[in-house]
Amino acid sequence: MLNYFQARETGLLKRGTEMLDIGKFEWTRQPAEFVTAEDRIEIVTGPGTDLWQRTYYRFRNDNAPVFQMRTEERYFSFTVKTEFESRHRFDQCGVAMYLDSDNWLKASVEYENQRFGHLGSVVTNNGYSDWATTEIDASVRTMWYRLSRREQDFRVECSRDGVRFSQMRVCHMFGAADEVRFGVYACSPEDSSFRTVFTHLSLTDCQWPAHDAQKPDQ
Repeated sequence: MLNYFQARETGLLKRGTEMLDIGKFEWTRQPAEFVTAEDRIEIVTGPGTDLWQRTYYRFRNDNAPVFQMRTEERYFSFTVKTEFESRHRFDQCGVAMYLDSDNWLKASVEYENQRFGHLGSVVTNNGYSDWATTEIDASVRTMWYRLSRREQDFRVECSRDGVRFSQMRVCHMFGAADEVRFGVYACSPEDSSFRTVFTHLSLTDCQWPAHDAQKPDQ
């Protein structure tokens, strides 16, 4: 699997066009129904699929399909647009960085009811998940995400138009010392199924600038 710089040098990733080769992505738990093309990923979720580890609910769900590429590059930003037809409680889709069962992060719009959903993110370190959310109108059916890496620290952002991004969270991933895998996911934790489409996938130099105020501790 090519890393960021190898992909750029071979033309699979080009500055300006920022093209990603979908053929270099790999499934972690392939869904029963999906379509991939040069610039498009479509997933139809299966019922009873989810990602969560222990916290509060005490259960461990680890069967959602995730479609990812690998890199050892320590500074980058990955952007993707999601369009979705979720209609049942907890239906969700978005960006993910899945390292293993106990170490991963995800950001998505999660359906709650006909009035609102949850725009949020989950960070799982060492087998325990957290969940940070804000309510969003249920009419929202499109969302952009940008995942940025600075060594073992990550920032997740969202955008309605793909131009202006707002920070959702900053986190540290203990399992992300070297190679990481990142991409997209979709799942339906309850007895439901929905269709989601991912487009405008791009990989660029890190869009998360270095902190320019207080100097780091030595």
